[in-house]
Amino acid sequence: MKRRNVNRIVVLFVVLLLSSGAFSQQSDSLQNYLKIAIKNNPTVMQRYNEYQAALEKVPQVGSLPDPQLELGVFLSPMELIGGNQVADIKLMQMFPWFGVIKNAKDEMSLMAKAKYETFRDAKLQVCYDAQRTWFDLYKIRQNIRISQENVDLLKTIERLTLVKYKSGSLGGSSSASSGGGMSVGTTTTNAGSSSGMNSMGGNSGSTTVSRSEASTGSSAMGSSSGTTNLSDVYQIQIEKGNLEDNIASLRNEEQVLMARFNSQLNRPLKTSVYIPDLLPNEPLDIAYLSVSDSIFTRNPMLGMLQYEQQSLEARVKMQKKMGLPMVGVGVNYSVIAKSPMSTSPMNGEDMIMPMLTVTLPIYRKKYNAQQAETKFLKTATEQNYQATANALQTEYYEALQLYNDAQRRMKLYDSQSQLAKKSLDIMIKTFSSSASGLTDILRIRQQLFSYELKQVEATTDFNKAEAWVKRLTNN
Repeated sequence: MKRRNVNRIVVLFVVLLLSSGAFSQQSDSLQNYLKIAIKNNPTVMQRYNEYQAALEKVPQVGSLPDPQLELGVFLSPMELIGGNQVADIKLMQMFPWFGVIKNAKDEMSLMAKAKYETFRDAKLQVCYDAQRTWFDLYKIRQNIRISQENVDLLKTIERLTLVKYKSGSLGGSSSASSGGGMSVGTTTTNAGSSSGMNSMGGNSGSTTVSRSEASTGSSAMGSSSGTTNLSDVYQIQIEKGNLEDNIASLRNEEQVLMARFNSQLNRPLKTSVYIPDLLPNEPLDIAYLSVSDSIFTRNPMLGMLQYEQQSLEARVKMQKKMGLPMVGVGVNYSVIAKSPMSTSPMNGEDMIMPMLTVTLPIYRKKYNAQQAETKFLKTATEQNYQATANALQTEYYEALQLYNDAQRRMKLYDSQSQLAKKSLDIMIKTFSSSASGLTDILRIRQQLFSYELKQVEATTDFNKAEAWVKRLTNN
């Protein structure tokens, strides 16, 4: 019973560890990183605060002008028929022409919507930049993994080469001491054996080479003849050193990309970044590949320019009505004290006088210039809209071209790497039995290494192209 309880506790502990690891990886997924970037990136927060500031302009322009209050006090009371005037109080409220305030509010509301579109564009751009950096980091780490695997493979080949070299040296010394004037040859078979045979002949199907021919041709044949020398070992060590240097360079580049990615998330630059072993290679929906008109309906940059056009139209209407008179309504209150010298029945009674004020906008140049300025800005915004739409359309087709090209290269390099790997496995097996040359093994290894790197690059480009298309279509 105790053992069963202990086993249950161990199993439960392992399950908790696995679940915590899965939760950690899930919490460090790309989607979670993008949420952190949207929440913490300073550029996104700047655009959001600019949008909030633009909203505060709406109540500013939607209010009436401040009323004017004038107060005048006579240092020496003014003598009137009905008393002595002590003070004069005036209160005036100006009213713009009908529709001016409404058009001003419409303009500021549309400008606030344009600011919101820039906020949306900043979010999309930050997400896109973070995705590109994340994919580049995946590429670097995969290159490090592939390079390290090739270093391990070269170490294995180096050990086999040293074994062949030592065995070849021992075989050569023994055959040299077996001497006499006997005609002894070197035989190469499919099994890789190199035993000497007499020149008496036979029908074994092997090829016999005299000692003099073998001694003169061994240096020329090199690794391709199945024999090894120290130069082969040196060549392996050179390639291994180049790969190790490349790995060190890639690790430095990895640190730079990690710092850039953490900077985009606005967190400490040395924070670890989780990258999966494989990236998903799910193709885009048919809507992304066949329809490009969605760019014009959902792209925030075009939405911003549309709102700017509409706000300029509201400004033109407002400026036309601002050229009309403003009306002011007010009241004048006169404070009158009683005069002992006056016999008027209105002696000491205060006076109230309603007032009406009208502005006379007779200087038309400034109003005409304002309307002309706004019309030029509206035309410029329309041209900017067309230029932006053309640029987005071009980017869209570039993204599709990169997507299709990466998809094609992924299939090609996957097939090529599989074939190269099979060929390398066969050659290493035959190399251990001295039937294949080192030069061919190194050549096939280099091909496999190149195909694996190109496959990682194609996978990275494929995911970058998907992110690019979704960035343009606001998805």
